[in-house]
Amino acid sequence: MPQALTVHPEDYTPEKVLHGKPRGAVSSGAFYPPKDYTKWEALMDAWIKHCLERYGREEVSRWFWDLWNEPNIRYWKGTLEEYLILYDHTVAALRRVLPSARVGGPHVTNPTGKGSEEFLRAFIKHCLSGTNHVTGKTGTPVDFIGFHAKGGTQVVNGRVRMNAANHLRTIDRGCAIVASYPELKGIPVIVGESDPDGCAACSSEFYPQNAYRNGAQFSSYTAATFMRKQDVAARHGVNLEGALTWAFAFENQPWFAGFRTLSTRGVVKPVFNTFRIFSLLEKQRVRLVNSAGRSLEDLMKPESRAIIDVDGVATRGDRTLSVILWHHHDDDTTGPARNIELNVQGLPSKTRDVKLIHYRIDEHHSNAYTVWQEMGSPQNPTWQQVNALKKAAELTLLEPCRTVKIKGGSLSLKISLPRHAVSLIRLEW
Repeated sequence: MPQALTVHPEDYTPEKVLHGKPRGAVSSGAFYPPKDYTKWEALMDAWIKHCLERYGREEVSRWFWDLWNEPNIRYWKGTLEEYLILYDHTVAALRRVLPSARVGGPHVTNPTGKGSEEFLRAFIKHCLSGTNHVTGKTGTPVDFIGFHAKGGTQVVNGRVRMNAANHLRTIDRGCAIVASYPELKGIPVIVGESDPDGCAACSSEFYPQNAYRNGAQFSSYTAATFMRKQDVAARHGVNLEGALTWAFAFENQPWFAGFRTLSTRGVVKPVFNTFRIFSLLEKQRVRLVNSAGRSLEDLMKPESRAIIDVDGVATRGDRTLSVILWHHHDDDTTGPARNIELNVQGLPSKTRDVKLIHYRIDEHHSNAYTVWQEMGSPQNPTWQQVNALKKAAELTLLEPCRTVKIKGGSLSLKISLPRHAVSLIRLEW
């Protein structure tokens, strides 16, 4: 909330983030309601007009407009009712300028918590059947429901331990809440922050539990959780529009400082290559049977941290088949590779051979962090070293592309997948 509009202008000290060092309590007038809702609407009016002028109506109409970040905790110091009032005024201002604007929220923190679930349900109830504070009529437009979901990391016996089960359970609970309202059938659901932990701006220098962020463990975690979010949504019959990672570019920070970022000083991290692999998947998902796979219910249990998760997802296009495979463990410990026999059936019967492309992310592939460590972890690398890091950061082939013979529409491949590795097997014909 701008200082000129907040009900507490005298308490306007922006939060200080000191390069990932521990932060003090936040006390700021920026987290309070406005003293004048008419002026707030005028601000929203000017803001969306600016966006329309800069980006165009077609582009802006595709955006999702959200009022506030995590209003159920310290970022909102008004009451729940004051938040709902502000939401009504915000929607009214946006829709007056752009009737097609898609509005929603409330992007609360993990909805497994009592206060978070209460806030989310109160927001939904208000939008569906509450009295609109601007029009006096029943209900307020809501075009999507958003909430945040995190896992949780800690250090155990000197090693990082992640918590994929908690991450998936939180998304499961959020989807269950949305599914409990028949009026929301088909509404887009957005996991506005979907990450292994809560603090992106906390470096591993001061928070050693965040050391997973630089290497391949973040890649396998991301593959396993992002793919299974679709299964969680399908379990409840909700329309999962997407999930976002809360990552920024923390400029002018040390190399591989351990912030939750996709790159460091312009060199992408291994996790970025997981998203590159996602971009190569086709839209149509096909059945993948894993003889050693675990059920979604098992993977969401607290004790699942002991599970060695080796699984995958398959997709196909008109003349392509892509299979993403991962080998993840919540503990940052070494372990043996897993041998996988990938059997593909149902390829076109007249096809005699296919082009095999195999991308890999692991300790030694698509991984600039390992190369940086082998250089001696320089904080002032030469330009030759920087170029080498950029090359190592590219999505890498495990082997040269080759042609593989198939028979009767079937193909069998043997793959060795190290711990904390991700592979993309792509067939083209």
